[in-house]
Amino acid sequence: MITFVLCAVLLIVGYLTYGKYVTKVFGPDDRQTPAYALEDGVDYVPMPTWKVFLIQLLNIAGTGPIFGALGGALFGPVAYLWILFGCIFAGAVHDYMCGMLSMRHKGASISELTGHYLGKGMLQVMRVFSIILLVMCGVVFTTGPAGLLAMLTPEKLNTTFWLWVVMAYYMIATFVPIDAVIGKLYPVFGVCLIVMAIGVSGSMLFSGDYVMPELWDNFGNMHPDGTPIWSFMFISIACGAISGFHATQSPMMARCCKSEKLGQKVFYGAMIAEGIIALVWCAAGCSVYPVIKESLAEGTAIGTSTVVYAICQSTMGKVGSILALLGVIVCPISSGDTAYRSARLTIADWFKIDQGNWKKRLLLTVPLLGVGAVICHLDYNVVWRYFSWSNQTLAMIALWAASMYLAQQHKNYWITAIPAAFMSAVSATYFMAAGECMGLVWTPMGIPMSTYYPIAVVVGVMFAAAMMALFLGKIKKYKTLPVK
Repeated sequence: MITFVLCAVLLIVGYLTYGKYVTKVFGPDDRQTPAYALEDGVDYVPMPTWKVFLIQLLNIAGTGPIFGALGGALFGPVAYLWILFGCIFAGAVHDYMCGMLSMRHKGASISELTGHYLGKGMLQVMRVFSIILLVMCGVVFTTGPAGLLAMLTPEKLNTTFWLWVVMAYYMIATFVPIDAVIGKLYPVFGVCLIVMAIGVSGSMLFSGDYVMPELWDNFGNMHPDGTPIWSFMFISIACGAISGFHATQSPMMARCCKSEKLGQKVFYGAMIAEGIIALVWCAAGCSVYPVIKESLAEGTAIGTSTVVYAICQSTMGKVGSILALLGVIVCPISSGDTAYRSARLTIADWFKIDQGNWKKRLLLTVPLLGVGAVICHLDYNVVWRYFSWSNQTLAMIALWAASMYLAQQHKNYWITAIPAAFMSAVSATYFMAAGECMGLVWTPMGIPMSTYYPIAVVVGVMFAAAMMALFLGKIKKYKTLPVK
């Protein structure tokens, strides 16, 4: 219990201290934001700060900080440290820089921002990469809630039925102006999210039925399958620590924010709030693990609805579990709709398609949802694993782009370059070691993981060092040039 409470408090302290420092480094000012300069009543819409914050939080706090944190719980309380330090020094910085840079570039999507700072080649790669990630994200955030809804309703209302219901909602939310559906429903969704977090954490803290393991008593790898902490845990817990998906969401709220000086509250603050949510679910996994050990070990690595239901029911009983599950359903849905919306905006930015015209919006919306509907019928486990790796790879790229901006502005680029190098090592190691990546090569060749895993770690470190060396070489010219 002490570890959990201490980490939660430190997350808040991180927002008040390091968040303030990051804001000072960036230097927000009183310039007119895209919400006013490009107001179109569809995507560029000035909104109250509380509403922008809540939308940002619900955009990013989807299935990831719940299922991902439960997957991280398999490694034991050591996962708390990744949520704590990853959120403060990597995830929140990543989200803040993506949102603020978008505001400085007329609400541009992450692919356009990356291309501006890392070159035209990376621009084309990121356009395709981010669209694929967003569609996969929409699929993940469709299948998960549909399964949960099927568990709460009569048998004839099965998962397929709810898949179509959720997709129909996504169609509406992606197409209409942002303040017509998202801006009105998200405050209600926020209540469910808050009830879920308070209910689960309160039951664990005060019921006395579960013992939260302390970090100093269980410091080490507790994964039942012996899966290495590096870099599998850092991929499993993405949205609760750092997530490239957030890079696609922050620009959406950059188009609705009234002032640059609100960036710390909206972007950095929303990530800290998500970190607390992830911490709650990670603690739930660690605490309930002995009770539902078999289902936890089999389920959370892929984020099954069964495990979430088991935890909610065991901590709060029947009524409480329904309330908590509603929150869990709302989280992914409130990210899925904005994932498809972000995909629409990314394509619109790419081909310069005016989104004020409803026919042109519809022309992009229908195919996106159609592709998502097809992918929904693929193996959820496979989609989730590829989404996790591509998610962290996008975060790595976004951080390098932010580092280049800070270097050009003669500002402290280490606040983004260090986490960028770290995520480079994480992504490269996972790519070399994971079963869905290079593991597809090693296993048929009869090479055991005990042999290729050390190689993967070395490759990951070397890749991170190479990226840092490349970056430092590129920015030498900015040291003698005036600020742009």
